[in-house]
Amino acid sequence: MSWAIETRGYSQRRACGLVGIDPRVYRYRSTRSGDADLRQRLKELASERRRFGYRRLHILLKREGIEANWKKVYRIYREERLTVRKRGGRKRALGTRAPMAVPQAANQRWSLDFVSDALIDGRRFRILCVIDDFSRECLATVVDNSISGARVSRELDGIAERRGRYPLMIVSDNVLCRENLAA
Repeated sequence: MSWAIETRGYSQRRACGLVGIDPRVYRYRSTRSGDADLRQRLKELASERRRFGYRRLHILLKREGIEANWKKVYRIYREERLTVRKRGGRKRALGTRAPMAVPQAANQRWSLDFVSDALIDGRRFRILCVIDDFSRECLATVVDNSISGARVSRELDGIAERRGRYPLMIVSDNVLCRENLAA
């Protein structure tokens, strides 16, 4: 608009008509103060209290005697890009995981898996499957309403008796049990 008025010599009304705005919008001068003090104090408080959002910072400003509408505090908070810092993520295991070794003989690794289903009348039952990972042989299938840890231990002992030895490791739902089972 200023370019059209200065270089082309258009009147203010004609230049505003070309752009499609009302001349009062062009002549408007903001009476809003710079809010430099409020802006500076808000930045200081946000750096001190990193977990505070604009609402709690507004309360702190009020306690200090700085009168500002919460909408103004929010506007300045957004303009200054003051956001609540995110908390750290989930702690993950350090180091790299080595891929699980492929068993080279029978009885090196057994896999345990629990399967659950329901009968047509709504009663639930569980199935424990024990598989030798090398031969893919199903060593046991235990079906019951509930299978306790003692029952699992008893079944594994029975399988080891029949097979003549315990496995070197047992894997259950991607959880590796490396206890010395041969002892």
